[in-house]
Amino acid sequence: MFRRVTTKVLVLLSVMYCITYVDRVNVSTAAAQFGPEFGLSHTQIGFVFSAFAYPYLVIQIFGGWLGDRFGPRRTLTVCAVAWAGATILTGFASGIVSLVLARLLLGLGEGATFPTATRAMSNWMVPERRGSAQGITHAASRIGNAVAPPLVTWLMIATNWRGSFFVVGAISMIWAIVWGWYFRDDPREHRGISNAEADTLPVYSGARERTPVPWGRLLRRMLPVTVVYFCYGWVLWMFLTWIPQYFQQSHHMNLGKSAWFAASVFFAGVVGDWLGGELTDYLLKRTGSLRIARNVMVAVCMMLTFVSLLPILLIPDIGVPGAALALSAGFFFNEMTIGPMWAVPMDIAPKHSGTAAGIMNMGSAGAAIVSPVIGGLIIDRTGNWSLPFVVLMALMAIGTVLAFVMRPERPLDVEPASAQAPRARYG
Repeated sequence: MFRRVTTKVLVLLSVMYCITYVDRVNVSTAAAQFGPEFGLSHTQIGFVFSAFAYPYLVIQIFGGWLGDRFGPRRTLTVCAVAWAGATILTGFASGIVSLVLARLLLGLGEGATFPTATRAMSNWMVPERRGSAQGITHAASRIGNAVAPPLVTWLMIATNWRGSFFVVGAISMIWAIVWGWYFRDDPREHRGISNAEADTLPVYSGARERTPVPWGRLLRRMLPVTVVYFCYGWVLWMFLTWIPQYFQQSHHMNLGKSAWFAASVFFAGVVGDWLGGELTDYLLKRTGSLRIARNVMVAVCMMLTFVSLLPILLIPDIGVPGAALALSAGFFFNEMTIGPMWAVPMDIAPKHSGTAAGIMNMGSAGAAIVSPVIGGLIIDRTGNWSLPFVVLMALMAIGTVLAFVMRPERPLDVEPASAQAPRARYG
């Protein structure tokens, strides 16, 4: 398996997912030093966290279109150089303004990455394993979440908070070089792929075809998917930005211990991403129903996220072990939605999967803008680190209901403009 070029491409994409999340969440750990150094409040720190998401939101659809139009090879190479440079520039920040500017550039560079990676997977992965591929790559992103707190803490101790950004930025630059050298948009143009391996892949739908995007129908079909993904994203960004400081501030832990407890929560997400991808493909194969494999699974996982986080609100003296267990379970079930959710754009619009994924990811990007700021504002106004979970759980309840509005069983490419296509089933 590891000799296959498709496996190596999946590994390379997984490394990218891991690196991008280290680059976007490292500030949540570094804030313990640059916050006091620059005299920032929790609300201001929350704004620094969320600044990344403004261009990240704006660039989603355009970035997905770029991946469809120019191919993942060129698009991801340029994006990686941009986000690597932004990470390095963060280390040169002299205050809140320069921090925000560096984070804006980071969001601009990373905005097209996941939609474009989805386009790459639509060409390099068989349809029956797309959910698993999304689960594996997003599990790698959660590894980035998990290793970021202890890694950045170690780099901060070894150098300072600025040095931590220089190191991870250099790693990002190395990935850009490797990707541009190794990857090919059309799998059959890769010199290392065998005929037997190429024959298992779908027919290449490349940038050269320039298939017009049916914007009206695509936007209407992806709207409920985007709203559900906003609910998921609110949970994600609350965890990524505030969990390291939650353990430090709410439970009075030092920086090193809080980083390891945060890492334990994020590692639960690693397992959730992988298991969710495997489970959605298993359900699809077993039942032949995309609605069961996507809609029902997402709804169940969101409800389990809600239930898992109840102890944070209902048990006043929950303690560190109890809080870590509840948060880990909540993050685990929230991340189990990733495999089915990221397979939906490929189900709905295989020829425009980059654009469709960009539309969907606007939901998470929008949540990334408001979630950290609302969380910081609630903490500043009340001093209660548990209250932000009230908003989070309300959105999980909404997402559970709206998950059934998505229609992955109706492929856009075979759907008549004014009529519904027959139900799509897989055996």
